[in-house]
Amino acid sequence: MTTYTITLSDAENKALGFVSVSQQEWIDNVVHHRCSVAIEEIVAAEVQRKLATNETISGSKEEIVLAASIKSAAERQAELEAQQGQT
Repeated sequence: MTTYTITLSDAENKALGFVSVSQQEWIDNVVHHRCSVAIEEIVAAEVQRKLATNETISGSKEEIVLAASIKSAAERQAELEAQQGQT
């Protein structure tokens, strides 16, 4: 498990309090929702990859994500920048 900490200015905290009952709950919900969307994307891609290669599909979504050989957004960005630098 990983823990992240966010620091808001007093103005940002007040503004977030204007649109949410609980700033912490709002932040938690946004992050968890984005993770859920990414999990669905990874699982769908991994299922398609395994179907194309006649591999067995097993495990929970979490297990599929953890076993998937994927590149992070930072890795993909670095590759793109490297390719652009070569042209």
